[in-house]
Amino acid sequence: MVRPISLTLAAMALTAGTTASAQTSADGQALYQAKCGGCHSLDTNRIGPAHRGVVGRKIATAPGYPYSAAIKKLAGVWTPARLDLWLQGPQKVAPGAKMFLTIPDPAQRATIISYLVSVSPAGTKQ
Repeated sequence: MVRPISLTLAAMALTAGTTASAQTSADGQALYQAKCGGCHSLDTNRIGPAHRGVVGRKIATAPGYPYSAAIKKLAGVWTPARLDLWLQGPQKVAPGAKMFLTIPDPAQRATIISYLVSVSPAGTKQ
């Protein structure tokens, strides 16, 4: 008699995990649109560069985007940790960059970055 209850609880836990993951992704997309969507899109360069695949991408290499000299001076790739620093203060990371918006709330930054990881190719989520 214990097994059916255990199986039911296990199934509920798996379903809850899937629901939580879907909710987190939806929250990330909504927050991305609210905070970043005025200047960025996933697939089109706008005021800022396209963001699909940004995690793991070499800095200042979104095709067709005219980067500022300040960003072109940065070396490396966009990692979650580097994106976190960037969103805390782009002008501190690259004085003279086009971006001035900051996201002071660590939870909001984490949610946005998790969303960007989810729309980046597998194997680039460092």
